[in-house]
Amino acid sequence: MRKVRFQSQDAVEPFEIDEVAAPVPGPGQLLVNTEVVGVSLGLVRMLRGGTVPPTGPGPGGEMVGRVAALGAGVEGFRVGDRVGGVVFEDVYAQSVLAAPAMVTAVPPKVTSAEALALVRGGLVALSALRAGRFEPGESVLVTAAASGAGHLAVQLARTLGAGRVVAAVRSADKADFVRGCGADEVVIYSQDSWGDPVDLVLDGVGGDLVQRGVDALSPHGRLVAFSAGGGTVDAGSLLGGLKSVIGFSIGLISHQQPELIEQRRAELWDLHGAGRLRPAHESLPLDQIAKAVELIESRSNLGRVLLHTT
Repeated sequence: MRKVRFQSQDAVEPFEIDEVAAPVPGPGQLLVNTEVVGVSLGLVRMLRGGTVPPTGPGPGGEMVGRVAALGAGVEGFRVGDRVGGVVFEDVYAQSVLAAPAMVTAVPPKVTSAEALALVRGGLVALSALRAGRFEPGESVLVTAAASGAGHLAVQLARTLGAGRVVAAVRSADKADFVRGCGADEVVIYSQDSWGDPVDLVLDGVGGDLVQRGVDALSPHGRLVAFSAGGGTVDAGSLLGGLKSVIGFSIGLISHQQPELIEQRRAELWDLHGAGRLRPAHESLPLDQIAKAVELIESRSNLGRVLLHTT
């Protein structure tokens, strides 16, 4: 099988494609022949931070594919089942090992690319809305609104009844895209004002934008922080308006409430099947992983970035 080997980012060719033997599933594992795998900001941060070792297991991430073999003790899956989810290592390959609890069945009419966008990005977007106690009629602002999770958060806010949806993006060239996702207004991060206050902010960027998001809240407003980008908030800016900042981790929910994850994935499949959720993606072959990383690092992607492995 073909697999990406990660080298030093200072190397002339930081990514190599190796031919290696497919892994063998151990007890409680699935072997999945991948169709698509995701490239995310998390991978870019690992690469630039030097935390991807040139030897040993490679990074994990999202994938969609078909079950090729079952390890001892695995129940609820059969060879040939189409599945999507997250694996913890070596995802950039034509075959991966997966924990059954971390994957889910993919409906037959959903394309691999759409499924990849929904199994993680859609799940984050929907769960962030729920964490923010969103109610129909409320106004919602989404940062990183053209990202894999962000563009789905814009669509979900619109389709679930938001009274006003504001998309915040880095540059004006993404305005048409996010309007096509359902945004009523588009603001650029560098603008002095982000317009009228909103009830809920979903922040997928972090850093200085966390405080900008708090400042954009109306009284009793809530900000859900779901980025790994960090950031600080002046507690005094919360007091007068009775504002709240809510931390969110899809990983913790997956670990503690797997049944809730399945319910939300079912909701996403239903919304997609009804034509109310339209994942956008940019697809490249596995050997163009360097270009995919550049798309993410330059923040020039529109929707999910993925690599097809077949």
